[in-house]
Amino acid sequence: MGILLCMALYFDLRYRIIENQAIHYLCPMHWKKTLQDYQHYLQIERGLSANSIASYTRDIEKLINFLEEHAIKDNPIHISKETVQQFVYDAAKSVHPRSQARIISGLKSFFSYLVFEDYREDNPMELIESPKIGRKLPDTLSVDEINRLIAAIDLSKPEGERNRAMLETLYGCGLRVSELVNLKLSDLYFEEDFIKVTGKGDKQRFVPISDINKKYINIYRKEVRIHLKIEKGHEDIVFLNRRGKQLTRAMVFTIIKRLTEAIGLKKNISPHTFRHSFATHLLTNGADLRAIQQMLGHESITTTEVYVHVDRSHLAEVLHKFHPRN
Repeated sequence: MGILLCMALYFDLRYRIIENQAIHYLCPMHWKKTLQDYQHYLQIERGLSANSIASYTRDIEKLINFLEEHAIKDNPIHISKETVQQFVYDAAKSVHPRSQARIISGLKSFFSYLVFEDYREDNPMELIESPKIGRKLPDTLSVDEINRLIAAIDLSKPEGERNRAMLETLYGCGLRVSELVNLKLSDLYFEEDFIKVTGKGDKQRFVPISDINKKYINIYRKEVRIHLKIEKGHEDIVFLNRRGKQLTRAMVFTIIKRLTEAIGLKKNISPHTFRHSFATHLLTNGADLRAIQQMLGHESITTTEVYVHVDRSHLAEVLHKFHPRN
């Protein structure tokens, strides 16, 4: 009996130590540690990109700031539904419904993680609904507008050939801007007419590349890039700045903005507009939606289906051309 009593006392003491550690770990001053663990979970378990993780982090930091501003001492494990609802209500007054929906989604994910790790028994976001928002159709460029933008590039400057090759790749392969700036020489399989693209969550896919696109990349490589003094660690990056370093996403935005101003285009476009235009033009000309999904790297076909709504003008033509009763 003495041994059993000692074992019972030991396990009771051990349980109390673990319980106290959990409470200490989740006290208000350890929101930061909880957030760091959540970021590791998003990266390792869910395989999200750095940009997606940063977006989720901002949503939780807004909640933390709200608690600090109102002197609320709640920690992640004890924060009440009422407190979270008050935060969402306050956020709704100052942000667009689309941003509000993103915050709600981010917090649902965070508290689901805490439930998954057995820190909480409930998700305080379960009964909070996202605002009803219409599906925003992406802006696109016409083929003529794309031709005008590329024609406006000053090829007399060394960076001109680079900029032409970049825009041709954005439009010709439907890349995200992050995929463009991270494209490597070792990812170019020109003999097979493909490039290897590393997308969200480090997921890789092969995208076809046209002869004209290959031509302009080769011109940039052989006439401009070869003369750059390339910084160590950037030797395999395709698109470099004048200092021989990897081009930034912000610089690609700036280049496109300047070209837009140069031709007097009134549309508010970004690098992503070329990706939207790539998908829309393929669909309009009869490409298969599944093929477009694979080239864009969308996990779900529903994401790709937004392009069906961008330009409906060709749908009647498809019906008349292919339906047996017509």
